[in-house]
Amino acid sequence: MARTVVDLDDAALAEAARYLGTTTKKDTVNAALREIIDRRRRAEAIARMRAMVATGEIDLPETELARQGNESAA
Repeated sequence: MARTVVDLDDAALAEAARYLGTTTKKDTVNAALREIIDRRRRAEAIARMRAMVATGEIDLPETELARQGNESAA
């Protein structure tokens, strides 16, 4: 693991720690990095799934398609 000196926004760090349930700066920064990586990976997976549905590679049941339509209308 690399050791790096950075200036951090103390208020943002405290708020992130509260959301992430971490107690140290190191744990907060590492948890925040993992969180953004996980979010981006999930978003990419969703985009790939939507593309597969759009091209017919995946066939969603009619009930799922109807539910998606209701969510986008909300």
